[in-house]
Amino acid sequence: MADPEIGLRASLDGNGRGEKEPKLSDENVDAPAPPPRGLLARLRHFEERMDRKLGVESDAIERKRAEDRQYVPWHEQLSMALLWASGTMNTSCFATGFLGREFGLDLRQSLIITVLVSVLGGTVVGAAATFGAATGLRQMSVSRFSFGWWPNKVIAVLNCIQQLGWAAVSCITGGLALTAVSDGRVSLVLGIVILAVVAWFISVVGLNAILVYERYAWIIFFVIFMIMFGETGRYADNTTPPTATGANLAGGILSLIAIVYGSSASWATVASDYYVHYHADVSRVKVFLLTTFGIAIPTSIGMVAGCVVSSALNIRPDWDEAYQKGLGYVIQESLYPRGFAKFLLTLLVLSGINTNVIGIYSAALSFQQISRPFSLVPRFLWMLLSLVCILALALGGREELNQYLQSFLSLLGYWCTSYIVIVLEEHYIFRKANFDRYDLDGWNTPSRLPHGIGAAVAFGLGVVAWCMGMSQTWFVGPLAKLIGDNGGDVANEFTFVVTALIYMPARYLELKHFGK
Repeated sequence: MADPEIGLRASLDGNGRGEKEPKLSDENVDAPAPPPRGLLARLRHFEERMDRKLGVESDAIERKRAEDRQYVPWHEQLSMALLWASGTMNTSCFATGFLGREFGLDLRQSLIITVLVSVLGGTVVGAAATFGAATGLRQMSVSRFSFGWWPNKVIAVLNCIQQLGWAAVSCITGGLALTAVSDGRVSLVLGIVILAVVAWFISVVGLNAILVYERYAWIIFFVIFMIMFGETGRYADNTTPPTATGANLAGGILSLIAIVYGSSASWATVASDYYVHYHADVSRVKVFLLTTFGIAIPTSIGMVAGCVVSSALNIRPDWDEAYQKGLGYVIQESLYPRGFAKFLLTLLVLSGINTNVIGIYSAALSFQQISRPFSLVPRFLWMLLSLVCILALALGGREELNQYLQSFLSLLGYWCTSYIVIVLEEHYIFRKANFDRYDLDGWNTPSRLPHGIGAAVAFGLGVVAWCMGMSQTWFVGPLAKLIGDNGGDVANEFTFVVTALIYMPARYLELKHFGK
């Protein structure tokens, strides 16, 4: 199938054949390169110079071949877990822990759901992560082998929205903490801007800097949450029964499951981005386990802390009053002495940066894979656009954090469920779990990829399943309406069944008719 984007790429590259310029031969290797022409060419040339000096990854979306990868010592392989520990043990997960109380659940129910569902969501990400080292491709490139060239563009757009929205949540929660620690002298708007800009700066430097930063950043937040457990655990209210009963309780449980699952599983669409530098023969069991528990345990720590503090609001009216002012105020009120609480809260503000670093980095990669011309735009420009979008989303949703969390995190889980089901069925059923069955050199050539018809049909019907089973503040699907007065979110469960059942026959017919 001809690719109409090649013509535009050719004009941007200045190569009439739409191909990369050939490498210089041995005879003219010392000849000076012609100066870049045009604004885009100059920007790309600038990024390449930055890459040579700082390693900013001017060719970030290109496949990392075996000869391009270096040996990674065992202690650096721990980044498979520690990267996610830094990105998930944060104020956003702490805020999510308060939602069980909002849905009428008691402390015991909230804790069980938080821990078990965090592990479930972590396994989804762990499975996606195994593709990175084996293929040398970023996550959005991996999915081209199931979604094909054109449908995968939709997936890339959705992933951009997801990463930017998740980063915006971190900016809001971190900004609230910064406002509280300054006793209101730093406005929420300024706090959001500070967090977003600092994360953007770290992301621009590239993957190596991100891995080094995230490898150690988690330690600070682990210590803070342990202190939080030590000082607030005595007030945990495990005697007050759930305020919801019957069908309403069932609906609340289902909705909380959807939110916690979405919080963890949403990393599946970027997982491979952070494993392409490992050797292809690295143990996939190791990758799966370190990733799964690198997400599940830190996520649980942050959310369980939120569950404990939220339950204490029943018996600590002063904490409840502080919570009405904002998330940061209840953290500050629940810790002591006051000066120490401010210090911890200041450090906790930085947790929003960790999540934003991952979101901005992966969003830029996804922007580059929406279209061939987009891939020619330097990554640092896409990261700049990502920064602008994050600020817009965070500033727009800063006044309604709980509604933002409930609506946004559930939506993340819906499409991630369809995505991972399709990618895993393609791998285990149609490619027999054998990476030799992938034409990895053809990852960027439409004619060497599937048409993606089976994936498009399964994903499209999965969208119908979302709508029928979702329970949001702005829409409750017909299936969700059957559970309780406010509905119960069954979108993930229904989407899983529909996508899994539709993809197999649809992909089989696609292979039978087109042969690829």
